[in-house]
Amino acid sequence: MAKVGYARVSTRDQNPDSQTDALVAAGCEKMFIDQASGVLARRASLDAALEYLRPGDTLIVTKLGRLGRSVRNLKDVAEWLQDHGVGLKAISQGIDTTTPGGRLFFHLLAAIAEFEHDLIVERTQDGLAAARARGRTGGGGVKMTPTKAKQARSMYDERIYTVQEIAGTLGVSRGTIYRHLSPGTGGS
Repeated sequence: MAKVGYARVSTRDQNPDSQTDALVAAGCEKMFIDQASGVLARRASLDAALEYLRPGDTLIVTKLGRLGRSVRNLKDVAEWLQDHGVGLKAISQGIDTTTPGGRLFFHLLAAIAEFEHDLIVERTQDGLAAARARGRTGGGGVKMTPTKAKQARSMYDERIYTVQEIAGTLGVSRGTIYRHLSPGTGGS
């Protein structure tokens, strides 16, 4: 029954010492540390920690936000831990899924966070629908006028300029140039 610590800092410039100090104080015998953004799909040290853990072990983090990229991801990790007989403790939030009360508290927090996320999505969709009903569409303004599209095509066909140079000249991105150069876009 090992206590395994996991810490994550978002950038190489940040220092994980405060997290590792708290994990040592919590009795962690082994630690895994990632220095990567939480939004990355793959975090090598977290993957290694999950592979290392055995039934009866406890994964300890300073905060739940260090463990999951999103509420859904956090819930997935917590379910994986539970399915594999591994406990989860979040020091600063007082969550300990090795106890019935801790599991209940964790699931309540996860449910509330998921509900809040769903409300935000719903409000956003309602706002977009209302804007569309008034004739407004999302996204940025038109970047390529027909004149600019013809100029882009002409410059491209000359085979003197790179797409990057054409984009810079016209004040648009390379993606915009490529979209207007592809067949069927009206720019060809």
